[in-house]
Amino acid sequence: MMIIGIDDTDSQTEGGCTTYLAAVLMEKLQEYGDFVDYPLLIRLNPNIKYKTRGNGAIALRIEIEVGRLEKAKEMVLDEVAGQSRLSDENTNPGVVFLNGTSGDLKYDLKSFSRRAIQDILKIEDAKHLINAHKIDSYEFKNGRGLIGALAAAGIALNGTPDHTFELIAYRYLSRASTGTPRDIDTATVREADLRTYPRTWDTVDIANKKVVCVPHGNDPVLFGIRGEMDGVLDAFNRIKSEPVERAVVFRTNQGTDMHLIRSTVDQVKDGCSYILKGLVCDQPRTIHGGHVIFRITDETGETIDCAAFEPTKNFRDIVRRLIAGDSVIVCGSASNGTIKLEKIKIEHLAAGYEFVNPVCACGRRMKSAGAGQGYRCKRCGNRSSVPDRVSIERDLDTGWYEVPPCARRHIAKPLVRCRGAVHPSR
Repeated sequence: MMIIGIDDTDSQTEGGCTTYLAAVLMEKLQEYGDFVDYPLLIRLNPNIKYKTRGNGAIALRIEIEVGRLEKAKEMVLDEVAGQSRLSDENTNPGVVFLNGTSGDLKYDLKSFSRRAIQDILKIEDAKHLINAHKIDSYEFKNGRGLIGALAAAGIALNGTPDHTFELIAYRYLSRASTGTPRDIDTATVREADLRTYPRTWDTVDIANKKVVCVPHGNDPVLFGIRGEMDGVLDAFNRIKSEPVERAVVFRTNQGTDMHLIRSTVDQVKDGCSYILKGLVCDQPRTIHGGHVIFRITDETGETIDCAAFEPTKNFRDIVRRLIAGDSVIVCGSASNGTIKLEKIKIEHLAAGYEFVNPVCACGRRMKSAGAGQGYRCKRCGNRSSVPDRVSIERDLDTGWYEVPPCARRHIAKPLVRCRGAVHPSR
């Protein structure tokens, strides 16, 4: 058995696609052996500044006769070199080949994979592990891709407690390389979504009227359907588009929340993603750009800003209804000392109230007597210096709320996959 891990072959400016490379290798490696699993698409820490779009690495598990291993490795490396966008200074591929499955290797790779998904690692961290276990590895340029390659291989070796699937359909490269606009019948995409939800998700954002399964870059991906196995196959067969060059189903940690760390406010550091429980400190405020900000405090006594940024669209309407004293759980990444919200659970609503003009002894409601002069009853002349505080019914239910599909990260778990009091965004 050989596990192949690969990462960092594409470019933000020059295109390419690591999953397409995996799809091609799936075809070419068939003459060398038999695959024992779906190809793996592993999403790493979504906050890494070097990522292209979804920060994904790939891993393949295949049984190959010992005598053909070296030829297979040579073919893989040739394909990586040929498809990688090496002219981009930020493209630094890494490839690893795992043949051993010792207990120490499994343990160290399990820890490394978790850290690659939840924390920020250095190239030296990957090379230290490679040297410690004498892992067969290859780096192009500075080899930053070794981090993702090792992490994906570690998931292939150890498995994961949760997974979903994504079916990715690819364009003919002649169309992708010339920048020809993608030709997809969006009406069939919407129909596929209606027929397969909740077995699929993040295909269409109904509330914001956006098809979200179709990328817009210069990569060879035509569209990608996320969901359960039967759902993604069903949706794929319903979509009409330009000719599909090939299509591959990946098993993936997308939609699992593997990036989130349960923590307290005092332990938060930029670049990681958290689950924090606390109380809302103040009324949410809308700032320039349409972003909505509020603070929470927790058992440590520390406070932190939470933000529903403009791209989260209708999610901001939920956040605006919070008031001081609401008990919440927030999920999101930390950046510049602020939690960028991905979802929120409203556990308990504080009592809401508003201030109104006081009622006179005669039964009539008083009127303002002027700025800073309190209130006065026009009928009998009685005065009051303070308004009445009246309880109001909160226009908000408890439970989980999430950002819409158009703003969701690949790795974030959609609420349609969760139990309990949930309000999935469509």
